[in-house]
Amino acid sequence: MFTGIVEELGQIDAIAGGRIRIAARKVLDDAHIGDSIAVDGVCITVVAQGEGWWEADLSGETLRRTTLGRRRVHDAVNLERPVRVQDRLGGHIVQGHVDGVGEVVQPAPDLAVRMPHELMRYVVEKGSITVDGVSLTAVDVRDDDDTFTVALIPHTCEVTTLGRRRPGDRVNLEVDVTVKYVERLLGWNGGQATENGDAR
Repeated sequence: MFTGIVEELGQIDAIAGGRIRIAARKVLDDAHIGDSIAVDGVCITVVAQGEGWWEADLSGETLRRTTLGRRRVHDAVNLERPVRVQDRLGGHIVQGHVDGVGEVVQPAPDLAVRMPHELMRYVVEKGSITVDGVSLTAVDVRDDDDTFTVALIPHTCEVTTLGRRRPGDRVNLEVDVTVKYVERLLGWNGGQATENGDAR
């Protein structure tokens, strides 16, 4: 589990054959083989590491469902280690499981992103949304063209990749998992609960 508070900007050193190598420092401080690290909001597993670099395998599903398959050598990426029990939850609960890929339609500071239509129902004004692994608050939700906006402060633009994103760039999106659970519970009719709570 992550919080969407980016710890470090890393750089892709190599990406080929389902393997990615990322140059980094801070996120390697206490990393071990088998640990998870979020890369642009995608939770992947450390399979090799050395001085100033680490590697992960990318499954076909990850390459299809996220922007990692489109990234190139020298691209900057947002990095975050998993939250520890004693840490402050500065953002919101982020799983590192990308729900879809969006497209930037307006750059920072008033970043606007067009997202897949089927995900729009999970975005509400002042609700949480994760863009490339960054925990953000939706400012404006535009159902007519499937876009939402977020206001980025200068600090966020400086320490994440979002300040570099331009119209047409693709970004990983993760909606608030709590909203998905609520939808599932309210719409569940597989066992259709009765008024007293017993399944029919």
